[in-house]
Amino acid sequence: MAQIDPDSPVPKYFQLREILLDLIENNELAIGTAIPSERELCQRFGLSRMTVRQAVDHLVSEGRLQRVAGKGTFVARPKIEMSLRLTSFSDEMRARGMEPGSRDLDRRVVRASAHLARELGIQPGDEVHFIERLRTAADEPMCIERAHIPVSLAPDLDTHDLTGRSLYALLETRYGLVLDAGELTIDGGIADPGDADLLKLPRGGAVLLLQRRSFAGGVCAELGVSTYRADRYQLRTILEIPTRRA
Repeated sequence: MAQIDPDSPVPKYFQLREILLDLIENNELAIGTAIPSERELCQRFGLSRMTVRQAVDHLVSEGRLQRVAGKGTFVARPKIEMSLRLTSFSDEMRARGMEPGSRDLDRRVVRASAHLARELGIQPGDEVHFIERLRTAADEPMCIERAHIPVSLAPDLDTHDLTGRSLYALLETRYGLVLDAGELTIDGGIADPGDADLLKLPRGGAVLLLQRRSFAGGVCAELGVSTYRADRYQLRTILEIPTRRA
């Protein structure tokens, strides 16, 4: 096992963080198992309790470790990388070997407000399908999806059962709406009490708030507002250097 180098310019807490990460990534500390206690880590690496706690706090804040009151600190499940591309929740989960699921929370037709009409490119007062679903993966709640779709594009959408089905796949096969472009806005936030209960988060738990406009042939076919568990998702993208003009 690696040791702390007292002569290194790297802070000791960060060295310990790297050692613990190596143990996790090499599966020497498996998911769901408890890490050694602070006292054990202090003795093993010759560190102060404050230094050990700082290293563990960093890994907890990064979602690699999870504290359980009265029991200890455990290796957390890895977060799901959220793909920044136009794809359905069902396809994303299946690509990761997880079975997607859904539970209907609300299905109704509403009249578009001025704001909703602007987002969808329709007239205020036009009819819009509102579909609210709790999405799961391997029976674990992951996000709440709230979709707004113009009735003119999918007239009888409210009559279709979406249990275990991809909404995007239904839009394509039934209505010929092939979603080929989109705009995505991501914000951090705190779950309201109702969403926290559905997502099995503590009150005041952190969430990722996604608003997406999806287009089919240049026409806005959906405005989606989704609330994702921040403890189960992380964002990853490729950074490119802009081309410089000569």
